[in-house]
Amino acid sequence: MQNTVHPNTPLLRRLFFIAMIGLLLTAASVWLRPAAAQDAQPDPQGAPQAFIETVANQALTRIRADGSVRAGDRARINRAVDELILPYVDFEKTTRLAAGRHWRSATPEQRQQLAEAFRGTLIRTYSGALTQVDNQTAIQMLPFRGDADAKDVVVSSQFIQGTRPLARVDYRLEKTPDGWKVYDLNVEGIWLIQNYRNQFNQQIQQNGIDGLIQALNTQNTQTSQ
Repeated sequence: MQNTVHPNTPLLRRLFFIAMIGLLLTAASVWLRPAAAQDAQPDPQGAPQAFIETVANQALTRIRADGSVRAGDRARINRAVDELILPYVDFEKTTRLAAGRHWRSATPEQRQQLAEAFRGTLIRTYSGALTQVDNQTAIQMLPFRGDADAKDVVVSSQFIQGTRPLARVDYRLEKTPDGWKVYDLNVEGIWLIQNYRNQFNQQIQQNGIDGLIQALNTQNTQTSQ
């Protein structure tokens, strides 16, 4: 069951860990920004590259200013993930795509339970990402090569530590009535949804959707204790 709840190799764990720093940096720009700067919030209805770039550029200094996050305060980090990453993410779509064909046969209750369990898994797995940010951590946005008028786009970035590149991270976004939402990540050629889809499919074939939900919740509970 270990493979059903997190990337299944040290490389995957490291790369997805870096990717979640990207989402945390993006979300934290709102959480840690002083009240007087609230009018400088990025426009989710604007260009996708500008949306990601604006929040990412503001985030690093805000994270460095929060000693509790830098010290690894799990409750504060979890609150940041829960309140500020998820509003930027179409998490139901992420879960639906990860479940693949099994989503169609799931009941509404099972879909809700699976989404909640998967959300808990990602928060548990990646909630320590903010503690890894230091004065050398930076984000470089790469040229946008898509159609700015499209409803589904990929925005690319590169994480660096000083002069050393860490990983390339691509964000897949969909234009919703509320603006751009992230629903998938590609880290060095590995898509998050595809990675979890393979794991979910194996578990569902063995134990059904309820078995997957139970396994996710069990590990989430055990890890939080």
